[in-house]
This record gives sequence, structure tokens and C-alpha cells, in this order.
Amino acid sequence: MVTRKMARVRSFLLLAALAGTISCAPVDRNHGYIPLPEDLDRIVVGQDSRESVADIVGPPTAGGVLSGGDYFYVASKFRHFGAVAPREISREVLAIRFDANGLVRNIERFGLEDGRVVVLSRRVTDDNVADTTFIRQLLGNIGRVNASDFIGEN
Repeated sequence: MVTRKMARVRSFLLLAALAGTISCAPVDRNHGYIPLPEDLDRIVVGQDSRESVADIVGPPTAGGVLSGGDYFYVASKFRHFGAVAPREISREVLAIRFDANGLVRNIERFGLEDGRVVVLSRRVTDDNVADTTFIRQLLGNIGRVNASDFIGEN
């Protein structure tokens, strides 16, 4: 009877160790899109326009607002390991730049190891309310009451 109980305990501990090992295995997740090299080879510098590039390789992940509408394709790989926050292990940025006439001027690739930063920003409308909650606005009016408001004197 003791050996049967010990066998169950061993089986449970083995199963728990196996489950713990499997649950802590790293999981890689891919985000974004980079066109295939074969598709990029079909783009002719100086001849293709924004529309033809979008037809060949698909719409961009982001378009440059200040740089004349350049196309940016971004792909990242994140590693998730148990309860630890995900960590980016690779990033690739493909920039297709256009000249003033809207024709392809250059195709560039950047990686995480290159140390080059491509700022992809978004425009956000500010609401002009600086960290003010409803309660703070309500209580902020205390002390702003004038006695003449109640008496009716102007």
C-alpha cells in the first residue's frame, strides 16, 4: 500500500515537473509584414510609382507624413517566456523612398542590430485637459464662490 501511494506521488511530481517545464517554454510571436525578396526584385527604381509598389508588395505598414509619403514595412519578433514580459528579439524595417515625382528613389532595409532608428509616429489630437478628473474639476470650484453671487449684488 505504501508503494502504491509512493508511485502516485512520484507520478504526480513527474507530471507537475513536466507541466512546469512545458509552461515555461519560450513562445515566439511574429508581428508586422515585410515583403518577400522576390516581390522586391520586381520593383524598378526610377520607374515604379506609389500605386504600382502597393500593387506589387501590398500596402505599407506605415507611410511617412513628413518625408513625402515614403512607405515603411515593419516586422518584429517577440519572445514570450512564462510570466516575464515579452522581449523583442528581432526587428526589420523596409523603407521604400519616393522622389518628388512619386517614383521609387531607393529601397532600404534596417534591422535591430543596425542601431538605426526610424521614427514611426502617429498624430494624436490633444483634448487640452491636463490630468483633470471629474472629481478634481468639481472640488476645484470650492473657494471660487463669491458672496455677492448669493446676495445678488453686482
